Amino acid sequence: MHWNDEAWAVCRADMLIKGEESDNIKPDCTFEKDDFPKASFDYMLANPPFGVEWKQQQRFIENEFYTLGYDGRFGAGTPRINDGSLLFLQHMISKMRSPQEGGSRIGIVFNGSPLFTGDAGSGESSIREWIIESDWLEAIIALPDQLFYNTGISPYIWIVTNLKEARRAGKIQLIDAREFFIKMRKSLGNKRNQIGDGEENRPDQIGEISRINGNFTHNESRTVESDGITKPVIVSKIFDNNDFGYNNITVERPLRLNFQASSERIGAT
Repeated sequence: MHWNDEAWAVCRADMLIKGEESDNIKPDCTFEKDDFPKASFDYMLANPPFGVEWKQQQRFIENEFYTLGYDGRFGAGTPRINDGSLLFLQHMISKMRSPQEGGSRIGIVFNGSPLFTGDAGSGESSIREWIIESDWLEAIIALPDQLFYNTGISPYIWIVTNLKEARRAGKIQLIDAREFFIKMRKSLGNKRNQIGDGEENRPDQIGEISRINGNFTHNESRTVESDGITKPVIVSKIFDNNDFGYNNITVERPLRLNFQASSERIGAT
């Protein structure tokens, strides 16, 4: 669903050209109106805008949050007003099929903000806690920087599912794919790197990242070349869900006074 009318028209035209069902492209704002209230999906992919505030949609989102709670789309909480990334993820989670129906898998592209912002008890922390304690977060893949036309920051792919394999239960895989890229012959804005797809003599780096994810091996390594230097790199780490829990502890120092019984001090009182 697209909030911008021009983006909606371009996307709808693209669906028509490809022979897809263009009526599924809705012109409404995803946060303000759920145009698929009863729908669920096997697979969901999204690349939401990085660091975009949701102040204009705040009234709709908070009304759904307070009115419906977990029966709505944003029951786990709301992040800070200047970044709605985790709202998009909650929206997608609300569209997952139940495990009895075959479950769902989500792939969503974020910047680093949803990973690191928010102290314990904050909206971001509560949303992450809900996802991890529900055992839905399967993997996070760190990708190279300079992959996008309009930003040079490093992206991350979150893989979320409600039907993990038995060996992945209670576990989260972190994949370091930051060295899996080739330089483009000609840059496009901030886009100077691309991940090889095995076509036109490019290495199949996409396939290699997929294999690392499928191997699900702790401390798996690869030999990569960076700045002309070949070196081994750990590309996969496996952690327990509990490893990502934390508390925010405030340490208060007691008042420190200096006491001395001397003639000068006594005379000053």
